[in-house]
Amino acid sequence: MSVSTADFHQRIIEDGAAAVRGLTIAVGDQLGLYRALAAHGPLTPRELAWHASITERYAAEWLHSQLSGGYVERNDERDTYTLPTSHVPVLAEPTAEHYAAGFFSALKALYCTEEQLIDAYRTGGGVDWAEHGPALDTGMGSFFQPTYEHRLVSDWVPALDGVADRLRDGGTIADVGCGIGHTTLLLAEAFPNSTIHGYDCCEEAVDIARQQAEKAGMADRVTFEFAYADNYPGTSYDLVAFFNCLHDMGDPLGAARHVRESLAPDGTWMLVESNVSPDDITKQTPAARMFMALSAVMCLPAALAQDGPRALGNHSGEEAFRSIAEAAGFTRWRRAAETPVNAVYEIRP
Repeated sequence: MSVSTADFHQRIIEDGAAAVRGLTIAVGDQLGLYRALAAHGPLTPRELAWHASITERYAAEWLHSQLSGGYVERNDERDTYTLPTSHVPVLAEPTAEHYAAGFFSALKALYCTEEQLIDAYRTGGGVDWAEHGPALDTGMGSFFQPTYEHRLVSDWVPALDGVADRLRDGGTIADVGCGIGHTTLLLAEAFPNSTIHGYDCCEEAVDIARQQAEKAGMADRVTFEFAYADNYPGTSYDLVAFFNCLHDMGDPLGAARHVRESLAPDGTWMLVESNVSPDDITKQTPAARMFMALSAVMCLPAALAQDGPRALGNHSGEEAFRSIAEAAGFTRWRRAAETPVNAVYEIRP
């Protein structure tokens, strides 16, 4: 539906305001300002400055930016600011399922590759994941991690037929495209009798994952290696897991074929992907707007950087993924679980 020029201008201003406010969210998250408000509020700017070890003038200005966005509330008589209870899990509790503040540090990595993206758009080339810098791994990791922590072990793995029992008895797992190892370590903690390997094509992410494994005391049974999805080592895996990464690959069919070759005859491929489809392009929901924008500046460029035959984008949808799995030789496909953001597919030979 078309709108007037003036109304559309206001929409652009709203989007611009959201983009800039994202930086204030990242700053507030990094400095612990939301956590201070949640733990000690209501607070005056001076009190927030004291709790967070920042200057009072900056505390006041930051609070104004949050008030204008409806993130905090103010008592005008006392000049105190409160983080509403319903906002706390989203902004101040990194372990909460709805926590989202950590995502905004990823914007630094995305905006820094503006020139590379412009060149890629002109030439048809790509921007590899590693070109964005470590903030992309940590920011995107913190965005997806809460859902993984709350859903992966309690809901998603049990939804796969017989997989949880097999892993409890002691299986082998390949976490492909593991990033900095969030999902790998969650699986290792839940299934201590299993042996788990994490593979990623970003050396920096692999280094961080190894540090995380050491810190968690799991380095004796969790390994991380640099590898691509179509050449990671090992065979007879009981479970191969892909978490929101197949759509980032230049040759998703090649990756699927390698999964088929690396699985045990009765093994399972757990494919977790964005719960969106090509139909969502026109819906303009907040989730659709987020996914489409990320696909244009992060997912598609990453896939094209690999010079593969097919770059999907993050909203290619279930039909596309299923056709790839079938072309790779898989015969059984089931949507095992889903959230508003993720779809979990159980795929078997």
